[in-house]
Amino acid sequence: MSDNNGPEKPPSMEIIKPDPDQALVGELGYTSELRRNRSLFTLLFQSLSIAGIPAGESTALMQAIYGGGQLSIFVGWVVVCLMDQCVAMSLAELASRYPTSAGPYYWSFQLAGNNAKLLSFITAWVWLIGNWAITLSVNFAVAELLVATVSLFLDWEASNWQLLLVFYGICILAFLICGFANNFLPVVDTICAGWTLVTILVVLIALSVSAKAGRHTPSDALGHYDSSLSGWGSFSFFIGMLPPAFVFSAVGMVSSMAEEVHAPDIKVPQAMALCIPIGGVAGLFYVIPLCVTLPALVDITQAPSGQAIPYIFQEVMGTGAGAAGLVALVLMVGFFCSISITNAASRCTWALARDNALPFSGHFSHIDDRLHIPLRAFGLVTLVQMLLGLINLGSSSAFTAFVSVGVVALAITYSIPIAISLFYNRRVEVSKARWNCGSIIGTTVNLMALAWIAFELVLFSMPSTLPVTPVSMNYASVVFIGLTVMAFFWYMAHARTGWLSLSSV
Repeated sequence: MSDNNGPEKPPSMEIIKPDPDQALVGELGYTSELRRNRSLFTLLFQSLSIAGIPAGESTALMQAIYGGGQLSIFVGWVVVCLMDQCVAMSLAELASRYPTSAGPYYWSFQLAGNNAKLLSFITAWVWLIGNWAITLSVNFAVAELLVATVSLFLDWEASNWQLLLVFYGICILAFLICGFANNFLPVVDTICAGWTLVTILVVLIALSVSAKAGRHTPSDALGHYDSSLSGWGSFSFFIGMLPPAFVFSAVGMVSSMAEEVHAPDIKVPQAMALCIPIGGVAGLFYVIPLCVTLPALVDITQAPSGQAIPYIFQEVMGTGAGAAGLVALVLMVGFFCSISITNAASRCTWALARDNALPFSGHFSHIDDRLHIPLRAFGLVTLVQMLLGLINLGSSSAFTAFVSVGVVALAITYSIPIAISLFYNRRVEVSKARWNCGSIIGTTVNLMALAWIAFELVLFSMPSTLPVTPVSMNYASVVFIGLTVMAFFWYMAHARTGWLSLSSV
């Protein structure tokens, strides 16, 4: 049929280009279900938010005080940043080769082959335990810092159940924000990066100008060392490395966001590799003014609720109002950290459910059609935290073990795929990654990462002070072994038949 305009033209054939991100996920055995609404910068900002430098260092600072003071705070920060950068670069290579939300357990599965299902399953559950426990530790640390600040200025000491209610409030608020404002979370992470920078600068200026407790000479500010406080003698320095090690312990968690960013095989490893250099330099501008203006170490050990930073700020600023303002800035960084780390932990939980590793996996692997997020996995992360929080009502030392096990579990999870890659088939697999460190540098950072993780495991399994009492004893290793044994029995009873029915790529 034709008209005055000439013969009818055939319908145009629209060329639909394949989605490279969907194709990449498909090659790994999955289907892309989450919205890719993150960029390299927002992913990097989330990594920095998870570190929560001012908040993470502040909530654990008492261990650095017992660890000897200024030398442990300053040198410990530098050493930990260098060693954890080796861990980050090692993980970044693997994240580039296998960019999926499944993270370390999937890397272990692919590197070790189909005959390593039990190993990958144990890795998955250790990974999950680490994600849940470190999220729990962040939220509880923020609650403790908030309560300690109020106690300092109102001469009030919270009971365990009051502390629990504050902790519950933080968990629920983080769930609501993560669960129902997912589209705005990249903006939240960006705001967090700006807020962290402002916090560091304000603390730097305020402490440097005020210094009501006096200023130390450069040699004392960066080198003063008192090994008498912890009871560990000359080993106290290493106890003082715990705060920065806690800050960067979750550097690998951003790998769980791989299915929400375009070109994840490049952007995820870049974000992981850049997090510690940027965060490490920024952190120096936070810890150095603390070292310069630090009050007497013995007095700090007597701080209310065992929280050093509110007491330090009050002594250095000379007024409660000034200290409260600085602590408020730090607390906000901590809450941003709570949001970011809860978000990452939910993706880890969802990934395990998708691979049939959890009880009721079909329920928790569900993606909400309206919100396009694993809302039920969010709910599970929050529920687990709130249930574990009840332990603190009965035994604070038992609860502390659950908090400490987060760093231990994450470190072990990192070490498994790194060790397999290094000693089994690193040349074959990592060389295929778009982002890798090369043969010589890659092997070197792998070896340094494994050595650091081995030392870190010892460090986080030790009590911070001597002599050891039932209260001060560190039960992290006992709790970790118990949870791992439970994971093994769950595998034998249920999961081995449906776990990771994928083929090696």
